[in-house]
Amino acid sequence: MGLLDGLLGHGSEVDAASLERRLAGILIDSETARLAFKIIRDVFVFTERRIILIDVQGITGSKVEFTSIPYRAVVRFSVETAGTFDLDAELKIWVSGTPQPIERTLKKGADVRGIQRALAEGVLR
Repeated sequence: MGLLDGLLGHGSEVDAASLERRLAGILIDSETARLAFKIIRDVFVFTERRIILIDVQGITGSKVEFTSIPYRAVVRFSVETAGTFDLDAELKIWVSGTPQPIERTLKKGADVRGIQRALAEGVLR
């Protein structure tokens, strides 16, 4: 991923194995990161049991918020692919008990199908 793509919010796939150290103490026994996408400094991690949103905050990035969403709490989700004139793909995840979805914008070229598949596999189990 180029620097310009990162600054524009282009979602790129992250090597799930490289996240193991960052997720030490967060993942439970026998849970592994199966798929991960990075948008600038933030990361979406899909495991067998949940979605982990890593929100890096501040200039130095020393403050990090980890949001864990079990797949059973996902009420619905939508993934909109990029078009000819609309170059952004959009991801929305509605979580039980919250009226507004979690929304992220991905630039054209992001693995939208991979995200769709990871959500479907987790939610439809």
